[in-house]
Amino acid sequence: MNSMNKSTRILLVLFVAYVMVVMLVAGSAPFDRAVGVCIRNCAQCKKMFGPYFLGQKCADSCVKYKGKLIPDCEDEGSIQPFLQALENDY
Repeated sequence: MNSMNKSTRILLVLFVAYVMVVMLVAGSAPFDRAVGVCIRNCAQCKKMFGPYFLGQKCADSCVKYKGKLIPDCEDEGSIQPFLQALENDY
């Protein structure tokens, strides 16, 4: 019976480890999606505004804030930190 208890314990430990891994992967999915959406929006804004938009700074912000502040190219307030005037503009 001792070997039966040992194999039961091993199965229980493996099951708990499996459940924890599934929970961690499922728990990180919204974070990954939010960061992905944020970075895609940065790329879209870069295409729209070209050299006036600081795409790298925007993407860095996505990672730093974990996708909580998603830029919207049509909302000046959300992209203001990433806009720059070029030196030759009057």
